[in-house]
Amino acid sequence: MTALTPCGDWRASYAADTTIFPTRNSRIALLLGIAILCCAPLVFGRYELSLLINIGFLGIAALGLNILVGFTGQISIGHAAFFGLGAFVSAYLHERYHVPVLLCIPIAGVVTALIGLVFGAPAARLKGLYLAIATLAAQFILEDFFARAQWFTGGVSGRMTESPVLFGFALDRDETYFYLTLVWVIIMFVGAANLMRSRDGRALVAVRDHYLSAEMMGINLAYYRTLSFGIASLYAGIGGALYAHYLLFVSVEAFNILFSIQFLGMVIIGGLGSVMGSLMGAAFMVMLPEVTQWGADLLAGSSIDRALKLGASISFLREMVVGAAIILFLIFEPDGLARRWRLIKAYWKLYPYSH
Repeated sequence: MTALTPCGDWRASYAADTTIFPTRNSRIALLLGIAILCCAPLVFGRYELSLLINIGFLGIAALGLNILVGFTGQISIGHAAFFGLGAFVSAYLHERYHVPVLLCIPIAGVVTALIGLVFGAPAARLKGLYLAIATLAAQFILEDFFARAQWFTGGVSGRMTESPVLFGFALDRDETYFYLTLVWVIIMFVGAANLMRSRDGRALVAVRDHYLSAEMMGINLAYYRTLSFGIASLYAGIGGALYAHYLLFVSVEAFNILFSIQFLGMVIIGGLGSVMGSLMGAAFMVMLPEVTQWGADLLAGSSIDRALKLGASISFLREMVVGAAIILFLIFEPDGLARRWRLIKAYWKLYPYSH
């Protein structure tokens, strides 16, 4: 793999080698980026803010799946079910027990993590195709539970939710809900970055790289494989809770197997084993249907539109484009957008020299 560290950049300690910010400029760039995002409600309209909010809670859930798939080397085809579980738990706690929404969100994450540990227990003994089938079973079990447990989810009718309230001020507008989502994005992504710097994070990566060597070094494979499912479910639950209180309605049909495939697509496109790549993959998957719609509107009335009937089949065209994007990334950029971004940064850092 291409070296991305300039010549003469020495690291004399583990702390220097595992720091989140390798340079002072990287720290300044991140703080500047957060400051620019804080000004987004002053610049963008409701449509743009809605896209940013969707990128936020989907990015949180995708990061959880990336910890499971990219960092630990496990597989899950039922991530959308845990995303939905977090949404329903948060809505149920608020309506049934009148827990404040701002407290429902972290509680929903914890409850979903506990359920994820139960379903993740077979991961201690399964791998590969068998593990994929087990997670697929979890997807169908939770889907059936959502449809039948009317006391919990509202059944096929769904469940209404409410907006968060902070100091008597309702966060019921895109301009205000954006800040709540941004706070959770910062908390969860900083938490994941620090997790990967810890002993447990290194153990997860060791399980992915070579489980036999990890076991010989004293790493408990069953513990860390199960733990990765719990962490992934925690992130999915918090992302689902943010989703529920943003849309103000949670429907059973939203959390199907296709949604789980979309989460896998976010991880693949963003980059396996990359914290930042999870957010980049979520942004790509959110923007791709919008770009497809824009292209269809641009071609409206043309000969291509008459031949392909873009207006009538735009929903199917979106699914085709998402599938084609995943295939193209697997062929031409298997390490995702995160690696491409690292190469771009390395180019400007090393220019005009090649070493």
